[in-house]
Amino acid sequence: MDHVLNNIDQLKIYFALYDICALLGTKDGCLSINLMLVKLNAALLTFSSAFKNYVHGEVTDPSVDVFNREKVFINTVLQPLIQRLPKLKVVMEHITTMDAVRFVESCEGGFVAATVTPQHLLLNRNALFQGGLQPHNYCLPVLKREIHRQAIVSAVTSGSKRFFLGTDSAPHERRRKECPCGCAGIYNAPVALALYAKVFEEAGALDKLEAFTSLNGPDFHGLPRNTSKIKLSKTSWKVPESFSFSFGDIIPMFAGETLEWQASFS
Repeated sequence: MDHVLNNIDQLKIYFALYDICALLGTKDGCLSINLMLVKLNAALLTFSSAFKNYVHGEVTDPSVDVFNREKVFINTVLQPLIQRLPKLKVVMEHITTMDAVRFVESCEGGFVAATVTPQHLLLNRNALFQGGLQPHNYCLPVLKREIHRQAIVSAVTSGSKRFFLGTDSAPHERRRKECPCGCAGIYNAPVALALYAKVFEEAGALDKLEAFTSLNGPDFHGLPRNTSKIKLSKTSWKVPESFSFSFGDIIPMFAGETLEWQASFS
């Protein structure tokens, strides 16, 4: 223990906080962040700068409107946590609202950041219902209003180092999505880079795409940058309608649609 105390700058402790049922219906989440803090109080107060905290930023109180769960989480859980432990590094995973954007931007630089998915940059909650119920556009956190989507696009394409890629890709089998109680999650892995490129191009910010996808994340965590390269070409291609496996089919995001950017790995 003395060795750890003398080398605290080298100590890196990662943990994730997921409220019960906030993530894909899990029943094994953290009942209360405040309760957990009681358990970890001494270590957190002493070594908060060594901890890396990843949060699915939503409350699961059934009395809270599902579209307001992120905002309520920030106000009642995350903001008090940051006030108590200002040197704690926190990553808000897959943010969905202008409230989250404003919160991240208001925090001291280098301590609070956020990841953003392709679906929350390109889709709003209308995508859940256009032409009928669209189960393959259902994810958690749920898609929000257009005003929130625009705020997130503006944040990530601004060049801010506080935001970086996080796909939250979820390859659920088709039958688990198209059923009376379908699971949450969008399978975006095959199209993610093409869609991020689309967003940055439309914003006139292609020069900021590399930092968002490849640099801001490792820089925030104090990790070495990846040395391998991915090439993005302006080449049209059609997204497959599905991917077939022995256990069933998986429907990708934007299935059957034509995208203008294509990634290749060198």
